[in-house]
Amino acid sequence: MQAFFAGFGCRRGCPADALEALLRQALNNQGLALADLHGIASVSLKADEPGLHQLAERLAVPLVLYPTLQLQAYEALLSHRSAAAHAHSGCWGVAESAALALASERLGTARLLLTRQVLGPATLALAG
Repeated sequence: MQAFFAGFGCRRGCPADALEALLRQALNNQGLALADLHGIASVSLKADEPGLHQLAERLAVPLVLYPTLQLQAYEALLSHRSAAAHAHSGCWGVAESAALALASERLGTARLLLTRQVLGPATLALAG
């Protein structure tokens, strides 16, 4: 399997366990291996979110944070537009945009492998 990347959006204070549960659920549903996950990404407004940093450390993958303006470049590719996400971050879809940005940066091209998934306070998308 080709490398893939996870994009996360989350509410303030979202625990690493919630993020990991969403990720593992998505990987199981898609038949993807955690070993092929090569990084996680989010919007730079989440730079102080301990859950994201803890998850990256736990999984031994880089956490890459993108400024809102960089994520806005992927808006045409989004499967879902969230007014709540836009109100908080200026992005219509943090998880999908972040996954696409990281995949594009690392692979030179990007497509969504899994559109936005929600579990409690977290959203996730996968791109490769």
